[in-house]
Amino acid sequence: MAWLMQFLCRALRTVGLVLFYYVFSIGITFYNKWLMKDFHFPLFMTLVHLAIIFCFSTLTRFAMQCWTGKPRIILPWKVYLSKVAPTALATALDIGLSNWSFLFITISLYTMTKSSAVLFILFFSLVFKLEEPNPFLILVVLLIASGLFMFTLKSTQFNLEGFLMVLLASFIGGIRWTLTQVLMQKAELGLQNPIDTMYHLQPLMFLSLFPLFLLNEGLSVSTTEKLFRVSELSHLLYTLVTLSVGGMLAFGLGFSEFLLVSRTSSLTLSIAGIFKEVCTLLLAVEFMGDKMSTVNWLGFVVCLSGITLHISLKTFYNKGNGPMVRQLPVRDNPDLELPLLQTKDDYCEDTNDEEEHEILY
Repeated sequence: MAWLMQFLCRALRTVGLVLFYYVFSIGITFYNKWLMKDFHFPLFMTLVHLAIIFCFSTLTRFAMQCWTGKPRIILPWKVYLSKVAPTALATALDIGLSNWSFLFITISLYTMTKSSAVLFILFFSLVFKLEEPNPFLILVVLLIASGLFMFTLKSTQFNLEGFLMVLLASFIGGIRWTLTQVLMQKAELGLQNPIDTMYHLQPLMFLSLFPLFLLNEGLSVSTTEKLFRVSELSHLLYTLVTLSVGGMLAFGLGFSEFLLVSRTSSLTLSIAGIFKEVCTLLLAVEFMGDKMSTVNWLGFVVCLSGITLHISLKTFYNKGNGPMVRQLPVRDNPDLELPLLQTKDDYCEDTNDEEEHEILY
């Protein structure tokens, strides 16, 4: 009976963490799309989000330092600029272009196109030798690519400009997550904890995106009546509040991903991500008026099949049939635990948990 109660507690905890992740992941997608209908400055919005994420990560680091009594890592300037800057640049462009695309495309097209990031992640993982070549990867690529083609085929709500933006974001996203994995796996940098990684990335991301913002939105933002030429204080407060909510959702998304992976496994996050795509499309069709034909839905299924195959292959090879993905031994690094959320009983339970955790692409 005790084992049954323990199983139910773990199941309920996992479901709760997945739902917590869904709230932020699906929420920020629909929230940004809704905000872009009236606030046509996606790069400015992204800069505000980066500033808020930096503030929250700073507060979280301070709380963790008070809890553990150990100082948090702060990289020297030389290492910071040489090692972190490439990841920050790729991350800033990925997020900036993704938000920018909401001005042109539907949530369903955005969701489907962003799924193609797996193709670019695979490519750059092979280039950086983070993943071993495997003949099944060819099938993964074919399934995802053909699914994306079928999804965009004869789409009545297709926009080429927005599609190219989010496709470019997916390409840069492949670089982003590969560099992020390399960054977090370098033990000498001390950035294995994603909160520390977020803290170090945000300033450089802000500086990387700021010139693009000045070039495309600088003059428009400075003359808009929603911000600097506002006629009523209530309108300004409304704009600031809506932007701040998006920033909190962005931080919550990163934190919920870390929480889900650290308390379950990256496999759980990967599987949850598949169902998240399905939920996002269903919600977009139901509430946002997105239109999808039978061929589009079939393409979505084909693409998800490719992603599922990729996750299955990673799971199979990570169970001892030959290393396919380089792993970071999370359990060997106590700095990766969540002291603010972990009780003594949880710690005892987790020390007996033999699940391996890896850095999710």
